[in-house]
Amino acid sequence: MFIFFCLSLWSGVFGDVAVKSVSVMEGESVTLNIDVNTVETVEKDDQIQWRFRHIFLIALIYRQKGKTKVYDDVLEERFRGRLELDQTGSLTITDTRTTDSGLYEVKNTSNILYTFSLTVYARLSVPVISRDCSSLSSSSLRSKAN
Repeated sequence: MFIFFCLSLWSGVFGDVAVKSVSVMEGESVTLNIDVNTVETVEKDDQIQWRFRHIFLIALIYRQKGKTKVYDDVLEERFRGRLELDQTGSLTITDTRTTDSGLYEVKNTSNILYTFSLTVYARLSVPVISRDCSSLSSSSLRSKAN
């Protein structure tokens, strides 16, 4: 019964909206694209919201006024200066960090229109290869020379 309840909640969270997976390397920019036609079908007096992890409002499109607002001060200013919202409603995150990984939703007041699952991969450091020659004794070096 508990599993059914959890699955019902999961289904309710995403509804019929497919989750689009997007991956990027840390430090790169990523654009979460939405179809401008979807934005156009939303009621003129409705607002379109971008949310991070279902809770945090990070961007808002005021359809009636034709204006946009980015809230990059949420989560201790995690997104400060790194969010851009274009005229189509697509969201760009610049200089990505691994902490940017998670679910991003586009919704109006009643429906989730898009869901993106963003994964930001950390860059691997360049390996340093060294050799410890101190363990070779002088006698082993002489025997190799013979």
